[in-house]
Amino acid sequence: MTIQLDFLPDIAAAFLLMFARLGTMLMLLPALGESSIPMRFRLTIALALTLVLYPVGAQLYPPDLTANAPRLVAMLAGELAIGFGIGMCARLITSVLQIAGVIMANQSGLAFALGTDISNEGQQGALYGNFLALCGMTLIFVTDTHYLVIAALHDSFTIFPPGQLPPVSDFAQTATETVAHVFSIAVRMSAPYLVVGLVFYFGLGLLNKLMPQMQIFFIAMPVNIAVGLLLLMALIVTLMMFYLEHFQEAIGKFIVG
Repeated sequence: MTIQLDFLPDIAAAFLLMFARLGTMLMLLPALGESSIPMRFRLTIALALTLVLYPVGAQLYPPDLTANAPRLVAMLAGELAIGFGIGMCARLITSVLQIAGVIMANQSGLAFALGTDISNEGQQGALYGNFLALCGMTLIFVTDTHYLVIAALHDSFTIFPPGQLPPVSDFAQTATETVAHVFSIAVRMSAPYLVVGLVFYFGLGLLNKLMPQMQIFFIAMPVNIAVGLLLLMALIVTLMMFYLEHFQEAIGKFIVG
């Protein structure tokens, strides 16, 4: 009896094409693709998700993938481009916390107090931004929002069917809108610090004019830091829920239904 195994190359090719898309997306997506997560663990997640989604995505690939090598290479490039585009657009939303943290740190007198950024391994960032990034990552998993990320991986095969040219213009427009949205959210999150900082420094300038002999700097710095920390304690819940709402909205763009 002869066992026919001619179908194995096509199965392997479809699996590798799916892994190229899902792996690229996963390395950039927030929560699951953070640099603080070990590379082998992320690779294991990408392989596991590819294996789980293979029965759904493999049907969308054309038959006889290995019969035409140039077409296979072109599809591989398209899968990598689609994965990079979706992952990068989703990754941009996580920079909200770092931008807002830098603005808060500048207004609170802690701009020069740097610490290791968990979202960018080997780099340093403002302490406010690092704390908000840690809270944001924890909140995503606690509220099961990471399932939206997995849903975006699944629905990417419906929104961007394999074998078609990547929509470069749509990706460019989405990236532009996302960048503008990111700065808008960051400024709105740090708006209380901007208002308090404006009033605080205006009061210091007025006090310096009334009492020139007073050492304003030595008095202002401890008070400014204390006010910033108290303001963070009062607003942390509101800020993180505001961020989570916009995070879900940004990921929802890549989910069908």
